[in-house]
Amino acid sequence: MVAIAKDIKVPELRFPEFSGEWEEKRLGDVANISKGKGLGKVDLDPNGITACIRYAELYTLYSEVISDVQSRTSVNASELVLSRGGEVIIPASGESAIDIATSSCVKDSGVALGGDLNIIHSPYCGEFLAYMLSGHLNMKIASLAQGSSVMHLYPAQLKLLRMLTPSLPEQQKIAEFLTAVDEKIGK
Repeated sequence: MVAIAKDIKVPELRFPEFSGEWEEKRLGDVANISKGKGLGKVDLDPNGITACIRYAELYTLYSEVISDVQSRTSVNASELVLSRGGEVIIPASGESAIDIATSSCVKDSGVALGGDLNIIHSPYCGEFLAYMLSGHLNMKIASLAQGSSVMHLYPAQLKLLRMLTPSLPEQQKIAEFLTAVDEKIGK
């Protein structure tokens, strides 16, 4: 059994078909974290062939699950970082630590991911991870940010983030439930 840090707790409310311990992991032990590639406003093209996400859009257009990408670009795909589907993205900079402690799961493959984004590739359920990072671990992520006038969050810092995770089937069930709730309330 994995020793659980005092500040990390297994939820008391769970789906009845699941039991057992959640495992404590560092994000860097279960994920590769990379950066996107620059996409400026000038690179946006409403008639472009490639869907794209810029970091500022995480604050204005999206919540924890991105299934309908709003922006497009005509930049050659070979010059971009493209999603494989299921990645979690977190801003790499922002005005405040809490601003950059937001995350979203990119459901589709082939979406260009902008330069000021941390990209988390993991075998975990991306939707579950996005909900966990934006919710329960939000303040822990904010505490990792560095800077004064502009806050920065680097892959090396994210790799140190400790979290508890259930089995993959339980992750998927939690993600399905939270996504359904978000859809119902029109988030």
